[in-house]
This record gives sequence, structure tokens and C-alpha cells, in this order.
Amino acid sequence: MTKHIPVLLDDVMAALGDLRGRRVIDATFGAGGYTRAFLDAGAAVTAFDRDPNVADDAAQIAAEYGNRFTFIPRPFSAMGQLTEKYDAVVFDLGISSMQIDIPERGFSFRWDGPLDMRMSGEGESAADLIARVDVDELAKILRDYGDVKKAAILARAIKNAQPRTTMDLRNLIHNPRDVAPVFQAFRIAVNDEMGEVRRALAAVPDLLDAGGKCVCVTFHSLEDRIVKNTFREWTTAPGDPRLPCVAAAPFAQLATKTPAASELEHNPRARSAHLRAVIKSY
Repeated sequence: MTKHIPVLLDDVMAALGDLRGRRVIDATFGAGGYTRAFLDAGAAVTAFDRDPNVADDAAQIAAEYGNRFTFIPRPFSAMGQLTEKYDAVVFDLGISSMQIDIPERGFSFRWDGPLDMRMSGEGESAADLIARVDVDELAKILRDYGDVKKAAILARAIKNAQPRTTMDLRNLIHNPRDVAPVFQAFRIAVNDEMGEVRRALAAVPDLLDAGGKCVCVTFHSLEDRIVKNTFREWTTAPGDPRLPCVAAAPFAQLATKTPAASELEHNPRARSAHLRAVIKSY
């Protein structure tokens, strides 16, 4: 199994600045790469992850760093229930290497395994979703979350076949270029990934103190579009710009980054990553 390598870590740390004595939310704990870097830089970290497989890594970090680390085994949208203020919120969106590389999780089309794809291990699996929804809804999932061109035809084939394993699904996809997008589409639908991102981002402004930062690393256009549009709203001054007195925007843009060639050499999975960062003005 490939150990997850934190993507754009140096750029994330540069965007955050001095973390000594700061309070940071790591919205996507994973294997704890970001969290460990934040703790080593002097921050206190509250981390979220709904994947039960990360429990051992979280326990190890808790044993090392004590009460500077708090782990919450829930989806990151649950940060909206926090009542304290923080200095930064960091998202590393998408799927981790550990999830992809475990065949039993059903995320990968490279190995045979149950057609599962649940990050939390709870609720409806991809196979259950296919069995429940009609052909039109399946086609919508393929179009909206995978940009699959002949979505209606493929959706009918999938519905008729009722795949139960990853290879069952892969064997229904005749165009090799559609394989990854189809698996992505079902993964996003099963885990309500876009809804999670929207709900979590909506909570961020109230969680941050003035001067607080939000840093997001995205890996595909759907989640990146949500982040980009949300940050554009936050960094746009309210009111009519033609009037002489216009209130300042609540956030200011900090950075937009993509991986350097040197990072891609040792971590090819970073190739589609984008970092966007903003700072709260007031």
C-alpha cells in the first residue's frame, strides 16, 4: 500500500505563516501529514476525518503531542458545530492514497473488490446506490460528477447489469477514457463530496478570527470550482462598486499554487492539485 504523501505541503505552510501558538483545523486528517507538520510548527490542531481506518494514525499523534491535538471522527462539515475561534482552516480534498490502494474499499478500478466506495464505511455503498436509483438519476450522476459523454447509454447498461464488484463495473465501461471518470462520479455521489465541501466552507467565516486563513488543496475541477467561486464571493466587496463608500471585502486573496516539477517527480498523484488561500479581513 502506498503511503499518502501530503501534497503541496511546503506551499500550504508558506500560506499559513508562523503557526506558533496558533489554532488550526485540519479538515481532512488522512494519514496525518498536514496535522503533524502543523504541530511541529507549534500549532494546536483539531482534525476531522470520517474514515475509520485513520484511527490508529490519530491515536499515534495524540500519544506524541498530547492535548495540542484533538481528533474528531466525523465528516468535516461537522466543523460547523464548533463554537470556538481558530486561526486557520485547511482542506486537502479528494481521496487519499490509502483509500485507493485498499481493494476492499472499492475505490479503485485497478483491483477487484466490492463496489463500496464509502469513506465512512457507513450508509449506502456504490452498489446499493446503483440498485436504488433509476436510469435517469444514474445518468445525471455520470454527467454531473464524471462528465461522461454517453451517460444515458452507460447508465442503462449499469442499471441492467447491477454490478457488485469494481471489476463488474469496469467491464461495463467500453471507452477506456471513461473508466476513471465513472469511478470518480460514483465515489462523489456515495460520499456527497460536493455537499460536504459546500457545507464546510459555509462554516469557515464564522470559525476564523480576523487574520485567520483558509487554505484549500483541490484535485479535480468540480471541487476546485466550488472553492474558487466561494473565495471569489468572500473576496468581493459588498455593495455597489460605483458608489463612493464601499465596504471592504471580508476576505483577501493570498495565493494560488500548483505543484512544482520537483514535487511531481516523487509524487505523480499531485499532478492535478491546486492550492487556493484567503485571509479574513475582519
